[in-house]
Amino acid sequence: MVSKLSVKRGLEKRLNLFEEELENLVQEAISSSGAPAMDLARDVLLSGGKRLRPLLAILTYEAAGGTDVGEVMDLALSAELIHTATLIHDDIYDQSRFRRGRPTIHSSHGLAQAIIAGDYLFALGFSKGGRYEMDVVDMIASSCTNIARGELQQFNHIGDLTTTPEDYYSIIDGKTVGPFATCTACSALVAGASKEVSDMMYDFGIEFGRAFQLVDDLLDLTGDPEMGKPRGTDVHEGKMTLPIIHALTILHGTEREHLADVLNNFSDDRWNELTTLLEISGSFSYTRQLIQNHVDR
Repeated sequence: MVSKLSVKRGLEKRLNLFEEELENLVQEAISSSGAPAMDLARDVLLSGGKRLRPLLAILTYEAAGGTDVGEVMDLALSAELIHTATLIHDDIYDQSRFRRGRPTIHSSHGLAQAIIAGDYLFALGFSKGGRYEMDVVDMIASSCTNIARGELQQFNHIGDLTTTPEDYYSIIDGKTVGPFATCTACSALVAGASKEVSDMMYDFGIEFGRAFQLVDDLLDLTGDPEMGKPRGTDVHEGKMTLPIIHALTILHGTEREHLADVLNNFSDDRWNELTTLLEISGSFSYTRQLIQNHVDR
């Protein structure tokens, strides 16, 4: 039986390999013509984060029969670079002042500089992914277009209390879930697995990504500073997360009107009102059950 300690050590070993490759990439970029843009992006790129996408790329590659981790490293780098690019641009849309405890690029260097830094990482990430076979490149390209679609769709639903669960899943499937699924499916292909296995890994990535986003939704409502998720970021920005969508669907009459008023006029002193209404509607337990359903699949 594999112990938790051995699993942890195995994950740390793979993460260390990735971090080394990422630091090498940054140093190469700084010593090249990309120096100005990488100077801007370096801090957010190297400031940590969960590194879930590159870790999934490596683990999926190995699970699909891959033996030389070096073969999948460019894909892992591609996933993290593109993800970081979206974070830089997200911070602009959301007018966020801090990211992972550091000033965001647009708040410290300016809006134009942040846009350029994000574009640079996006292009660099796609160039890393573009070194593989065309089926992998096509999946990465499709994922990137879906990220843009999901971002725009989310923007159009800011503060929209009529947002449906179907709208929600369409948004997160573009922004968050699709990149996870692309990462796992492409890693299997790089390992030489069949399309059938790649499709299975894609489905795994879908379930993983949806569970991940739902957990993130809950953390926004409960708060966990140790995980880098301060309470209420999404609520303050008017983003329609699933617990809130569920509560708006379940509650009726004065309770529904009360929730709408809380959301439309939200401030930190209304937290108790919001959480009470979410408890009454069963939205916390409903979301936890959905997370478990995605994990079980």
